[in-house]
Amino acid sequence: MQVTVSSLADRPDLVDAVLGMPDTWAEFTTQDPVGTAHYPRIPREFPEYVAVAQDERGEVVAHAFSVPFRLHADGRGELPERGWDQVLLWAFADLRRGTVPDTVSAVSVVVAPHAQGLGLSGRMLGALRDTARARGFSEVVAPVRPNAKHLEPRTPIEEYARRVRQDGLPADPWLRVHARAGAVIERIAPVSMTVAAPLADWRRWTGLPFDTEGLVEVPGALVPVHCVPERDYAVYVEPNVWMRHPL
Repeated sequence: MQVTVSSLADRPDLVDAVLGMPDTWAEFTTQDPVGTAHYPRIPREFPEYVAVAQDERGEVVAHAFSVPFRLHADGRGELPERGWDQVLLWAFADLRRGTVPDTVSAVSVVVAPHAQGLGLSGRMLGALRDTARARGFSEVVAPVRPNAKHLEPRTPIEEYARRVRQDGLPADPWLRVHARAGAVIERIAPVSMTVAAPLADWRRWTGLPFDTEGLVEVPGALVPVHCVPERDYAVYVEPNVWMRHPL
C-alpha cells in the first residue's frame, strides 16, 4: 500500500473523512464524557496537530491526533493521573484562554481495519513527533493505551507496563512502538478515562448480562468493569501509561 501522510491543516477537505473513518474501538470506549465532548473538536480546532494518511485512491486509512497545552503552569507541572481526560481538558482550556503551550500530547493513533498490520501506527506516531518538532516543541508526551493489556485485565497496570522482553523493549506491542521511537515511561495514569453508565447501556454495548455485583471482564477493556446491580450502574476506569518522547 502506497501511503501519503499530510497535515489536516493542509487538507481541511478531509475533516469529514477523518471523523468518519472506520475503526476497531469497542463501543464502550467511545462513551467517556470528556472524550465525547472534546475529541471530535480536535480536527477542526487543532488541524495542524492532526496527521492524515491516504492510500493510492485517496482514501483515508489512518490518522493521528495530538493537542498542544501548557504543562508548566500553576497547578500543573506533572503529567496528570487523569491522563487522557485531563490533557484534553487542559488543551481546550488553554486554547480558550489564549495560553501559550509548551508541550504537545499525542491523543490517538487510529488505523482503518483493512490497513492494520502494515506499520502505519509507527509512521503516524512519527508524523506527530515531526509536527511537534517543526513547531518548536522539545518533547511529545503520550497517555498510551497498551493494546494487549485487555488480554490480562486483572494484571496490575504497574506490573504490566514495566514488563520487558529480552531485548529490553516493552512486552506490550504499542508501548514498544513508542519506545522504539525514543519514548520512555514516565508514570502510570490510573484514572485516564472513566465511563459510568446504567446497566442497560453496558448490556447493549457488550452483550453481557451485567447482573452480578463485582468486577466484570469485558472484551477490549484493560481492567474489569465494576458492576453495582443494586444501584443499576457500572463504572469502567481505564489506566494508561504516560510516556515522554524527547525531540
